[in-house]
Amino acid sequence: MELRQLEAFGVLAEELHFGRAAARLGIGQPTLSDLVRRLERELGVALLVRTTRRVSLTEAGRVLLDRGRTITGLVAETRVAVSALGTGEEGLVRFGFTPPAAPVLAPHLAAGFAADAPGVRVEQARLWLPRLREAVADGSVDVGVTCGVQEPTAGLRTEVFAGEPLLVALRPDHRLARQPSVDLEELAQDRLGVTDPSLFPAWTAAQLQALTTAGIAPPTVPLARTDLNAVGWLDQSDVDWVLLSPSLTGGHGTDVVLPVRPAQHVTFVVLWRSAPSPSPAVSRFVRHVLRAPLPRGWSRVRRSLDGEGPSLR
Repeated sequence: MELRQLEAFGVLAEELHFGRAAARLGIGQPTLSDLVRRLERELGVALLVRTTRRVSLTEAGRVLLDRGRTITGLVAETRVAVSALGTGEEGLVRFGFTPPAAPVLAPHLAAGFAADAPGVRVEQARLWLPRLREAVADGSVDVGVTCGVQEPTAGLRTEVFAGEPLLVALRPDHRLARQPSVDLEELAQDRLGVTDPSLFPAWTAAQLQALTTAGIAPPTVPLARTDLNAVGWLDQSDVDWVLLSPSLTGGHGTDVVLPVRPAQHVTFVVLWRSAPSPSPAVSRFVRHVLRAPLPRGWSRVRRSLDGEGPSLR
């Protein structure tokens, strides 16, 4: 029994007229008659009663019509579902990100993608940097987002796609607190409060990259509190300043937060596996990350870090 035979019989059973059924199917009447006759031979039962004036269904024909509609309906639904998966209209994306992306960037990307691709389910997970890289590499996470330029890893595509302004938080009585912006070189001898690298490795790496770009290596003091936003750093008298970004300024009120001069950005990168080829839904999500509007105040930065050049555009 072929699907084409079932479809042809279903149309004929609805029309009960070979001419009209053949026209609906876009085939000739002899072809339609042959399809139905072969179906009857295969089933070993008459499905139609044919006279010169009318066509009617036998009891077996009525049973086949009912069952056939179920089968052809399931086939049609399957075609739609498979087609949607193939075009990225449906599917699953497992999206992982490190804590610096959690307050603003990750929710923004997920919300924008949900509006653009409502049929794709996105599972989100906040992961520390080493685990994120492992998860993308082993396939338990499809797409990862973190801050700081990442070293190339075999099998992973890595591309810088966004930048958030780098900020400095100073004490209210700091000698630079009344300036509109701060040159990091002016803070080269002041004590910088830093988070524990084991707690926030991605943010630690991003800060080190910013200091390297500025060409300074200030003395550092570990921050006593373990929150990413460095809230409460003013309670440590041995800390003169901390680095922030707008996403991490929540809870800051009595310190003075200023932009860096010349402007620097905390870079954010997207990671995904290069092999096997990502599913259409995952490819669509990566394209969304690389192209969609960013949160207000962020900048679009594009640079491939894996030597393979831009992709999925």
